[in-house]
Amino acid sequence: MKNLLLLGLALLLAQTSMACDICGCFMGITPYDNQSSFSLMHRYRIFNGYQALGQDPQFFPTGARPLLAQPLNGADNDYTHSHKGDPTDFEAFRIIELRGKYFLAKRLELNAFVPYVMNTSQINGRQLNLSGIGDVTVFAGYHLLRNIETAGVQSRLIVGGGLKMPTGSFQRSSAAGRRYPTLTQPGTGTTDGFVYANYIGSYRSFGLSLNTSYRRGASNRFQESLAPGVAAFANLFYRVPLSENWQLYPSAQLFYEKTKGEMFEGRLTGEHAMNNALLGPGLDVYYKNLSLNASVQLPVYTAPTDHPASAGRLVLAVGYSIKQTKYLLK
Repeated sequence: MKNLLLLGLALLLAQTSMACDICGCFMGITPYDNQSSFSLMHRYRIFNGYQALGQDPQFFPTGARPLLAQPLNGADNDYTHSHKGDPTDFEAFRIIELRGKYFLAKRLELNAFVPYVMNTSQINGRQLNLSGIGDVTVFAGYHLLRNIETAGVQSRLIVGGGLKMPTGSFQRSSAAGRRYPTLTQPGTGTTDGFVYANYIGSYRSFGLSLNTSYRRGASNRFQESLAPGVAAFANLFYRVPLSENWQLYPSAQLFYEKTKGEMFEGRLTGEHAMNNALLGPGLDVYYKNLSLNASVQLPVYTAPTDHPASAGRLVLAVGYSIKQTKYLLK
């Protein structure tokens, strides 16, 4: 379940009087925020190394590819999920996600994420690979504060909430009929609700985005669920206008997540509890209506755990924004 929705940075802006900075472009805090858009995002999250045994986490441990799995021949037939300190153990979670955003009104946005999940768990030399459509997420955000049409200091505050729906498979099993661990299934079988708030502000070329979310879920048919969790994201960025159509946004990004782990029949088991922080660089590139985004974060804090430790995450995305001028709602 470590690959549950992490709510990332929401890029924020509108058409403003600052269009003279880059002719023909909507300019606010960052390009093309309050425009309907779609994007394709790839996320890679890796866990490996046992802290208690002094093993250092590796971002690309042997056998773990960031894009596609490198399966061991027949490994899943004998797969068992038991942690015995093997330094080759790792858990890799990859998601290719189609994201869409549509503005119903100038301050009201509707979002949908459709993920394709590719999970790998290698334990004690045996490996399991499962992939498929994951849990679809839908949510709405309201732009409570929208102070972007002024020179100098600009700010925006978005509040909202939504649902992660149980659309992904969570009952896959071996040829012998043994159900694979929930952790590695493409879906969770649970319906999760969440709320979030995102503030972003800038002064001239410097900007800061802060995002926080709280998630709470119901149980699936096996009475499994994940304890309520929180996540926070901070992004300190700088705008570099290169020409009329090109802009760069280098950034430093901090991600924090905490959950008490898995629950069974409403009771906390503590399995796969997480309390860690990641830090690293990011770069957003804008060309006209196109955007390219890349970021990588490595661990700066990991609470003690007897499972493979958090070793980092990688995010790559490409998007296209539409210059929306009309809305369904006033």
